[in-house]
Amino acid sequence: MQLGTRWATGSAVPASVPAALRPAIAEVEAQGITGMWTLTWLEGRPIAELDAGWEVLLAASGEVIARPFQD
Repeated sequence: MQLGTRWATGSAVPASVPAALRPAIAEVEAQGITGMWTLTWLEGRPIAELDAGWEVLLAASGEVIARPFQD
């Protein structure tokens, strides 16, 4: 089991956030979107969700995807 964490946009990304997600998180924040990020894990893969409606995730293929939430 892996525990998640929360942090505000514009603040230092916690060390627990995988390096693979960091560039995509920075790209989302560079758009001026603000809010709180939440890091969670699903099936062993990290997902960073921004409460402003974005997610950054590591797909099973290894690709990092940044996209608006999909219902």
